Amino acid sequence: MNFDVVVIGAGPGGYVGAIRCSQLGLKTLIIERQETLGGTCLNVGCIPTKTLLELSGHYFTAKTHYKKFGIRLDNLSLDYPRMLQRKENVINQNGKGIRSLLDKNAVTVLTGHASFKNDQAIEVLEENGNRLSVSAKHFIIATGAKAFTLPFAEIDKDRILTSTEILSLDRIPGSLVIAGAGVIGLEIGTHFARLGTKVDILDIADSILPNFDKGLSGELMRSLKKLGIKFHLSCNIKQVSNKGESVAVVAHDSKTNDLLFESDYCLLAVGRSPDLKNLGLENTAVKIGDHGTIMVNGQLQTSVNHIYAIGDVIGGMMLAHKASEEGVIAAESIAGKTRKLNYKAIPSVVYTSPETASVGYTEEELIVEGIDYKVGTCQNRVLGRAHTADKLDGFAKVLVSAKTGVILGVHLVAPHASEMIGEAVVAIEQRLTAEQLAGFSHAHPTYLEALKEACLMASEGKAIHAM
Repeated sequence: MNFDVVVIGAGPGGYVGAIRCSQLGLKTLIIERQETLGGTCLNVGCIPTKTLLELSGHYFTAKTHYKKFGIRLDNLSLDYPRMLQRKENVINQNGKGIRSLLDKNAVTVLTGHASFKNDQAIEVLEENGNRLSVSAKHFIIATGAKAFTLPFAEIDKDRILTSTEILSLDRIPGSLVIAGAGVIGLEIGTHFARLGTKVDILDIADSILPNFDKGLSGELMRSLKKLGIKFHLSCNIKQVSNKGESVAVVAHDSKTNDLLFESDYCLLAVGRSPDLKNLGLENTAVKIGDHGTIMVNGQLQTSVNHIYAIGDVIGGMMLAHKASEEGVIAAESIAGKTRKLNYKAIPSVVYTSPETASVGYTEEELIVEGIDYKVGTCQNRVLGRAHTADKLDGFAKVLVSAKTGVILGVHLVAPHASEMIGEAVVAIEQRLTAEQLAGFSHAHPTYLEALKEACLMASEGKAIHAM
């Protein structure tokens, strides 16, 4: 079998890259070792998590807000198995959609495990044991990442779980300890806290979302505490043990005092690492960096110029939309087009309650790089839209160059922040100033008005509604 391009991995980077290759006239094959397409994002990551968060959000709002809104639900109940079935339905629908897109774009799909025989060819081991030899002019590696584990915490898939297992847990835990206050830990913690689970989140860092702007993470933590989530930061986990009917977690606080947590389950959400297992890269000249990531240039080429790598395997922000954009750039590079991705214009979103979204520099990064900047903020509580929904927590924060007024970073904590951040992405891509963005008309009443007000504060030092 011979192709112009072989893509290894059918996640959001791989399948998007494969489709773009085919659109550019390249004979394309995509190889996926799982029967289902879509990778981690669709099957055990983004989509199932957001589906459950959407459902638990409806339940929590009905339980806590509807009465004050004049809506009585005297017999409100929760059918968790049905929630899980809804999640599976969404996964299946999206999987069929990806298959249809690949078929429509004439991408050949092969199920099996691919490994490089050399720089020019791979071998595919099918589930039935059959081995196929495939050669190509170009390859794109898009095999994603796997959950990072702790040496003293065996993932037994019974009481000690990763995000994969907990998303299919057939019951609502009475209590849950989460190791890791990053995106995965906070989103799953939010979901179960809304349903009544006692949630404790532990992290060795001194703040949640340690890679985000500290102002944003502090604002979000105050809101999540209102859900009943308890945070234990600067906390070093030492042992996680399955006790049969429960889990025991031993940790040390910042003063090395022993802390003991007992819960129904423990979720390990301490990060993810590139999945390069059995890929046969040792049979190629592809170079691996110090952190186990594949080294690439601006066009996503590895040290072997006809082998490309995208997504989680090259490190950086492990985000589905980053991988998708890299898939497009790799495809276009193979076809002779040249474009580089502006990584500072890639947004990060956390689907908590409220949502958070960021793009561009954080304050901490600007300080480290010695860039002079100004800050503008606006609290959501001054917005008419926030009062209509009784959701007053959150803010908009804008960082701008002190010299030029160009927007350098935007950080949002608000309902629908995931949708709002798009305007900030455009602003950073187009190098707009805070004055320019503040001059655009923003619909009223919306949460996005906070961004306009924050831009006014950053550019003029005063705003219309900000207090």
